[in-house]
Amino acid sequence: MSTNDVFAIAAHLHVLLRRKTGRVTDTEWMATNADYAREIVRHAREKAASEGHEELLPWADKLEAAIPAMDTTARKSLIDVATDALRKAPGGSQYVGGLR
Repeated sequence: MSTNDVFAIAAHLHVLLRRKTGRVTDTEWMATNADYAREIVRHAREKAASEGHEELLPWADKLEAAIPAMDTTARKSLIDVATDALRKAPGGSQYVGGLR
C-alpha cells in the first residue's frame, strides 16, 4: 500500500470522525505513526459501537490494514538520533557512548 493510499484513508477517517463524533485528529500523524493509528482505530470502533456510527467501521478496518506498512519503516529513538548526529560532528566522536 502506497503512502498516498494510507494518507487518503487517514484523511477520510479524519473527516468522518470530525463530522460524526466531533473528534479532531492529526491526519498526517495518523498516516505515519502506527501507535496513533491503532488508537484512532480503537476510538472509531468504540464510537461505532456506542453511538451507532457504523460508517466508521470500514474505514477503521482500512486504516488497521495499512498499519503494517507504517511499521516497516524503522524508527530510531531520540537518543539514537542524537548520538548519530554527535558522532558525525567534527570532534564529537571522542566521548559519545563512553568516558574519556
